Amino acid sequence: MSSLTSLTGTQCWLTVIGLGEDGFEALSREAQRAIAQAEVLVGAARHLALVENAGAESAIRETWPSPYTQAMAVLERHEGRRVVVLASGDPFCFGIGKQIIGHFGLAAMRVVPSRSCLTLACARLGWSAQDIRLVSLCGRPMSRLVPLIQPGARLVILSADEKTPERLAEWLCARGCGESVLHLLEALDGPYERQQCFRACEGPSGDVARLNMIGVEVVAGPDAQIVPLASGLPDSFFDHDGQITKQEVRAVTLSALAPRQGEILWDLGAGSGSVGIEWMLRHPTNRAFAFERDAQRCARIARNAEALGVDQLHVEQGDLPVALPALPAPDAVFIGGGVGLPGMLEMGWSALAPGGRLVANAVTIEGEKRLFEAFQAWGGALSRIGIERLGSIGDLFGFRPAMTVTQYRAVKP
Repeated sequence: MSSLTSLTGTQCWLTVIGLGEDGFEALSREAQRAIAQAEVLVGAARHLALVENAGAESAIRETWPSPYTQAMAVLERHEGRRVVVLASGDPFCFGIGKQIIGHFGLAAMRVVPSRSCLTLACARLGWSAQDIRLVSLCGRPMSRLVPLIQPGARLVILSADEKTPERLAEWLCARGCGESVLHLLEALDGPYERQQCFRACEGPSGDVARLNMIGVEVVAGPDAQIVPLASGLPDSFFDHDGQITKQEVRAVTLSALAPRQGEILWDLGAGSGSVGIEWMLRHPTNRAFAFERDAQRCARIARNAEALGVDQLHVEQGDLPVALPALPAPDAVFIGGGVGLPGMLEMGWSALAPGGRLVANAVTIEGEKRLFEAFQAWGGALSRIGIERLGSIGDLFGFRPAMTVTQYRAVKP
């Protein structure tokens, strides 16, 4: 049951309180009063323990369920009562706040935040918040860090558990960043707070608290695996069977697709997934859906996406063109494979809303014919992309032309 509609205009009944390791005494009077008057207290076991003597002896105490996906059902059971949710620090900094407001709506709740983990980490390290990237590895793969590993970058990482610091150090070494400096921050602002500093190649020493954060100063070695910030990654970055939009053409294609923050791409006939992956690398809120009929290529797309830090890329296997399942509408469509198939261009064009962009590449006469027909029907622009690469001719060298790519691009009126 979604409570968003039912609570429109109703009185606020849900209070979300940010709680630090320094416990109940460090909270504001507003937060302390809300806890003391609560009919229901909900939180993790360690949060409930921190307010054990807060004067809410008669309150029902609920621990977050496992699996965590049932968390909102716990709150629904007590809807309309004085419910207090205990969260870590700032509930809207990788916290429960986003999920609660998305489910119950802003009118149902008030939020009393505490200092965020980012605030505490920056205070301990002397770093400016605007100069770092905050990343969570709670329930997320280590590969999410791949696009962020840049020379000189500073990251603050929320650990999944006590094993994360060692795993991170090993991962950085494997990527040629073994000299990176790691600052391990344990149980910040609590009685058991500890800090240690070490290089990735050394690893942490001693036992590590389950509740920890890591500040990272990236030091890239000469052979470090760094993902360039430009469009058109080297083809070697992708596992492929030859079905890949080549580097130079891909750079032009990404420019024509013109990705913007939070937009969705449909990549029809995705091959290796290179265009969809680079679309997602342009901004962390971008999404891509790759459509490919070959099962092995679908698996390869998923591997490429994870290796480059965008494991959220969605892969759909099946023949095209075909009626698609209910998926978010695209802001842009790219057709790189099968452009000559009857109905393929029409499928991409019909999926777009006004203002959406279509880009399609072809290397065959049949494909060029379909692109010209699209140009006649929908307008837009046609261009040809020619690339020549140096190769050996006996003992000498010369440039050999690659297959010319014809590109169609149009904006739907």
